[in-house]
Amino acid sequence: MELKVEIEFDELLHVVQQLPEDKRAILAQELSKIRERPKEEELTDFQKLLLSGPVIGDEQYKEYKEIRKHLNKWRTK
Repeated sequence: MELKVEIEFDELLHVVQQLPEDKRAILAQELSKIRERPKEEELTDFQKLLLSGPVIGDEQYKEYKEIRKHLNKWRTK
């Protein structure tokens, strides 16, 4: 059985404030469980492709910077 009710935040807050202290403690525990749960976002196919692609290593990056430096010198002559 499922019941969905649309109420404003202020109304919800008012109802929570009327709860007995023990029920509020239980509610606070449940809310903290929800907050601590990591978001399980589904990645798009494009994001999966990017994450599984090749990455540049440190040595390759140093080579790239060196080549860029030479190209920039050549371009400004």
